[in-house]
Amino acid sequence: MAGIEFDHAQRVWLLSTQTTSYGIRLTPHDRLVNIYWGPRIHLADAVHVVFTVAPSRIRTAETGGDGVEELPVEGELRYGQPSLSVRFGDQVRGIEWTFQGAETRREGNRSELELRFADRTYPLEVTLHYRVYEDGDIIERWTELRHTASASEDGAPETAEPIDVLQAHSASWAIPFRDDYRISHLHGHWGGETQLSRVPLAPASTFAIGSRTGITSHHANPWFAVDDGTAGEEHGEVWSGALAWSGSWRFHAQRFANGRASVSGGFGQDGFRVWKLHAGEIFETPVFAGVYSAAGFGAASRAWHTYQLRHIVPKAKQLRPVLYNSWEATFFDINEENQTQLAELAAEMGVELFVMDDGWFGQRINDRAGLGDWVTNPDRFPKGLAPLISAVHDRGMQFGIWVEPEMVNPDSDLYRDHPDWVYHFPTRKRSESRNQLVLNLGRPDVAEWMYEWLHDLLANNAIDYVKWDMNRPFSEPGWPEEADNPERLWIDHVRNLYSVLDRLRRAHPGVAIESCAGGGGRVDFGILARTDMVWTSDNTDGFDRLKIQEGFTQVYAPRVMSAWVTDSPDHINKRRSSLRWRFHSAMAGLLGIGGDLTKWTDAERTEAKELIAQYKRIRPVVQHGLLYRLRPPSAGDLSAVEYVHRDGSEVVVIAWQHSQQFGTVKPPLRLRGLDPLGRYRNPDTGEVWTGALLQNHGVPLVLRGDFDSCLIHLVRELDR
Repeated sequence: MAGIEFDHAQRVWLLSTQTTSYGIRLTPHDRLVNIYWGPRIHLADAVHVVFTVAPSRIRTAETGGDGVEELPVEGELRYGQPSLSVRFGDQVRGIEWTFQGAETRREGNRSELELRFADRTYPLEVTLHYRVYEDGDIIERWTELRHTASASEDGAPETAEPIDVLQAHSASWAIPFRDDYRISHLHGHWGGETQLSRVPLAPASTFAIGSRTGITSHHANPWFAVDDGTAGEEHGEVWSGALAWSGSWRFHAQRFANGRASVSGGFGQDGFRVWKLHAGEIFETPVFAGVYSAAGFGAASRAWHTYQLRHIVPKAKQLRPVLYNSWEATFFDINEENQTQLAELAAEMGVELFVMDDGWFGQRINDRAGLGDWVTNPDRFPKGLAPLISAVHDRGMQFGIWVEPEMVNPDSDLYRDHPDWVYHFPTRKRSESRNQLVLNLGRPDVAEWMYEWLHDLLANNAIDYVKWDMNRPFSEPGWPEEADNPERLWIDHVRNLYSVLDRLRRAHPGVAIESCAGGGGRVDFGILARTDMVWTSDNTDGFDRLKIQEGFTQVYAPRVMSAWVTDSPDHINKRRSSLRWRFHSAMAGLLGIGGDLTKWTDAERTEAKELIAQYKRIRPVVQHGLLYRLRPPSAGDLSAVEYVHRDGSEVVVIAWQHSQQFGTVKPPLRLRGLDPLGRYRNPDTGEVWTGALLQNHGVPLVLRGDFDSCLIHLVRELDR
């Protein structure tokens, strides 16, 4: 059974999940080090490790703790990148800590461990938190800092002065010793998010990734995976981690001179103080979760997906409806009449959720004005939103609406009334992006204003879904009114965002929320704990999406991956592709449609209706099943994914042929995750295959020409 065990004599804790174990030890000098992370072992095995591992030799500029400490602090003989760095009131930096105690508790299917340390001289307490679950292999870690001086002492002793927190990572993950190391990460840009990269981690080097934008960002994502350079999709050892934070963040992967490697990470960014910790204050970092896989990157992904569906995403068991979004059909030229017309066409095709995008409020006739004035435009909707919402509901669909609460146009009533509500420095210009400025959500009055108008919008209208957008990163990150600690905005913006979302979900539990940030600019476990899905990318080209989705699913589940079918040629590459190809690309996640339905032919709408019906039949498998990436888009001119229902009853395979040369025919596609003795029927053809044949020989693919695709649905026959 999963849980936490302790050996008092050797001060060893063993955290065990379903199939893995994680061992840590408190040394005689009160340094907390990792001694094991891998397949499941017994506590006696972990204790045995203490006696069999030779102590590291300490040389100049090295320490025996390099690459193994659970949270390397600045101070003493440490020369690597610290995970925790503070400066006290007398300008002394670094920490000398002593162990104060441990507490283990169990609640339901999870177990938690707290290890408390305190500085020898200054009023700082550091608590390391660990949590494991019985129903998975994820280990959650985070750190808590406490200024232990009393806040009522009015600064009488010098030790009651604030403590500058210069860096506060959530955790450092020690990677077991291997001959070599390779790190996988996600990079990209607007329209090309979550591009997968695997690079060697060079000896005696530091590999850093992160975001300085105030949001998770398009160009990097807070996830990593480390292997020895030989792991593949379904073989080899992989150690992986992901941070639950939606603001600026950073990871440092280090390979030390002693051959060890570690990855440390948390919120914040270089060049900025993270926090000023006042007497009596507690400061908590976000969760940094980790997982070990003995069966490659695919198994690690499936562990992450399972974790999200069971412990992160709200109402994850619910099937997400097929969505239509009107943005690319009308852009800012929006009104009750054309939205009703689009809703009629969408309903005829089988769409279940109609979403009206930007342009319904204020003087929002383009992207230069009106943002921040969240009142329905009376010229476009003379009787408010109610008639359109009723028309949508009458056609059997849910109604959704687009908002961008964290932004404001300078040309708006809100900005004219509250120019102090945006991030700014008094002596610097206010840089606009997309004609927008960023509201200072760190301010309590801005956060309250935001909650109130959103609450009123949902309370006064029968809205079922909100698309929450955020189209630009921070600039001029000043908070003139906060003289004591203006840099707290990097933390408080995200915390208040979370608070507003949490309050809205409590007040309106039936409303679903999608996170969007100019595409995939805010995708992480922190935002996923408060939203039902995320917008993967503004790039809806079916071919480009295959690579974006390959990287996305390394850590994030198909159940949260919004994907649209839009018009051909697409607006990014002007690439032409068939409607079926575009549908099959989007059916690999949460199916949505975003084209101008008024320009689709009768034949296209009929084909779309059939494909939507097909998706509804397979979506329990796609949204909740186990994903196998059979062939990545970079593997040649064929890519394919497979979904297996968690009870083994159904299988869905989607394959895309990028190009065909010299009339060649693709070989059978070998499947994974099946019962070799099971029999699987294709309802469309009546063919029956054994699991052994499907896995060892493969299923034939009928693909012809460039940009052709196919979907195969197999149902397991009941054993006789």
